This record gives sequence, structure tokens and C-alpha cells, in this order.
Amino acid sequence: MWPWDQVLRITPSDEEQINLLRVLAEHAAVQVDFWRHPTSPGQPADLWVPFPGLQAVKVFLESNNISYIIMIEDVQELLDEEKKTMTKSRRINRSTSTFDYASYHTIDEIYDWMDMLVDDHPDLVSKLQIGQSYENRPLYVLKFSTGGSNRPAIWLDTGIHSREWITQATGIWTANKIAKDYGQDPSITAILDSMDIFFEIITNPDGFAFTQSSNRLWRKTRSITASSNCIGVDPNRNWDAGFGGSGSSSNPCSETYHGPYAHSEREVKSIVDFILSHGNVKSVISIHSYSQMLLFPYGYTTAPAPDHQELNELAKKAVSDLAAVYGTKYTYGSIADTIYMAAGTTVDWAYDNGVKYSFTFELRDTGRYGFLLPSSQIIPTATETWTALLDIMVHVLEHPY
Repeated sequence: MWPWDQVLRITPSDEEQINLLRVLAEHAAVQVDFWRHPTSPGQPADLWVPFPGLQAVKVFLESNNISYIIMIEDVQELLDEEKKTMTKSRRINRSTSTFDYASYHTIDEIYDWMDMLVDDHPDLVSKLQIGQSYENRPLYVLKFSTGGSNRPAIWLDTGIHSREWITQATGIWTANKIAKDYGQDPSITAILDSMDIFFEIITNPDGFAFTQSSNRLWRKTRSITASSNCIGVDPNRNWDAGFGGSGSSSNPCSETYHGPYAHSEREVKSIVDFILSHGNVKSVISIHSYSQMLLFPYGYTTAPAPDHQELNELAKKAVSDLAAVYGTKYTYGSIADTIYMAAGTTVDWAYDNGVKYSFTFELRDTGRYGFLLPSSQIIPTATETWTALLDIMVHVLEHPY
């Protein structure tokens, strides 16, 4: 990472400027990366620009009268700070009660923590392997169950985009909360007395390992594309739901490359196979960052989902209860209306395959730190998100279909 990489917040004023920004993303001589994509005039977009191309990008914006401000002055400074706090938390964690939930952790530390969670709650939590990643890492899912076979289930996943570290960290805190609160909290107890919860915390392990070894801002999988030197597929554009449509790219070098065909990625295919073979999954909740949004289908079409009204009401309640915790404001609505058109997403596929309660969270923040949210915000983020998650899960329990 070069020193002085910056994140620029750009506000296009019309469609022509949006198109210029898209051209910049696809054809820039320097590899730029939209952290938040340009969607409509007046809506801000966030662009990470490596130091060598900074001057050229600013000249391009200024010469086209596209207004921008510097959102993150020095990306490297945030990366250094993150590394420092991670090293500090490296003391040995021998149980889930002494584990440091307020720090970011390596993939190996999270795998170890999963085993500790199973050891600490053997009657409630088990660990399944649903497949292997492209680089042959295990795809682990935590199963929370009080017994019974093929009960209705809720699927949760975090970290499908590997650089969104707040999501895996929130996943760890949330899984611990579910295990700890069963038998104590009436809501989670009622849910687990009737339903199972499946939770994939590291949904893209190859990408996640790569964010720790080589490139903190890596988003995609690590699969090799035969026709290109560029690595990886966007696993949230790889699902068979409007595959290849708006908001995804056929360019293997793009951050939103949809892959050679639907479900080409092992990480995606393993979830598809699991949900279809289970046959009784009632809710799929996929957790991303950043933007502070709660989204539901559709992303590949602007047509409202048949259950739009119910999903919208539920999202409204969830974001209202989330805001009551620390005042964090979320927007909500369909993916296409609220954030952007996005074909090939997890929740659109789930919804089209009979999973009515399909939601995507975009966690903190709205761009001050973007993907580099300080670890001091992990527990507040997880705490407020829990309130909204519980709203959704209780609704699923009380509205069987």
C-alpha cells in the first residue's frame, strides 16, 4: 500500500458525470476502487485512489466539473492503526468468556474461537463443514439447535466481501450472544426452541486470509479466471438471480466481476446446495458493510417483490429499534431503490428460491472510515445490529409460511 492513498467522496451532478465515473472505474490506468458506487445524481460515491494516480484522478474530476472532497486523507494511517490494535489483542484466548470481542482477529483465531464456542455450549452449538473454498480452506457453519430434525431455519452470513471486517467481527459477537442468551433471553429462547440458526461467519475465507497477508482492501474470491491475469469473482454478483445484469461486470478485473457463470464460485455453490438440500430455510440474512442500510429484494429489477409491503414494514421496525440503541440512522428499502441495481445477489437468489424473509444489512459507517472502521466501534455496531436481527428473527418465528 503506497503512502497517502486517499478516499475521495464524489458527488456527480447528472447522468453524464455518473457515466464518466463508471468509465474511470473500468478504464483507469491506475487501479481505482469504488467503495461506494455512483448511483444517481446528487448521491455521493466513495473512490479509493492509490497515491500514484491521485493527481491524475483529481485533474480528471476537476476538468469534468465533478465535485469531490477528501474523505480519508491517509488510508495508510488507518491501516497502521488497525494493525497496532490487532497486535495488542494477541493474548491467548482460552475460552469464549475471555475472548477479545472488541478487536479484529485473524482467520486462525476465529477458527479456534469457533471450536471454543462449541466446547462451551455442546448442547446447543455444533460446527458443520459445508464445502471447501477455491484454495481448499474449510467452509464452516455454526449450527445452533435444541434438537429435532429438519426444523425451520434461519441462515446468517458475514464476510462474503472479505474486506468488510466489521461484519466478521459482528458475526463473532452475535454468535456468542445467541449461545449465551439461550435460556436467559425469552426471544432467542423461543426462536431456538422452534427453529435452528445456521451461521457462516467467514463466508469468503480465501479473500479474508488475503486481506490479512497481502491486501487489506481485497473484496472478491481468489479463483483464477482462465482468460485473464486478474484474480477473483465478486461472490455477491455470482448468484443465479438476474445473473450478469445491471450492477455486475463481465470484466474479470472489475470489483463487481460476476464470474464466468452463476454459482461458479465454490463459496457460493456450497451455500446454494446447503439451502436447497435443507429445504426449510425461512430467512436468509447476509451482512455487509458499509452504508447503514437494511435492504431486501430486489436488486436485479426495479419491480417490487411480491412481499414488498411486509418486508418494508419489518425493515422499518428493525431500523427504528436499531436507532434507539445509539442513535445510528439506517435507511431501508429494496436493494434497487435504496442503494443501486445489483444483479446476482445472495438475497435475491434466496427470495426467488422460496425464502421469503431475505435481508441484507450494510453496517456502519456512512463513509468516514468505510471498510476501515476502528475496532472501538465493533461492540457498539454488533450491539445495535442485534436489536434489528432479533426483530427479524422473531417475526420469522411468529409468521410461519
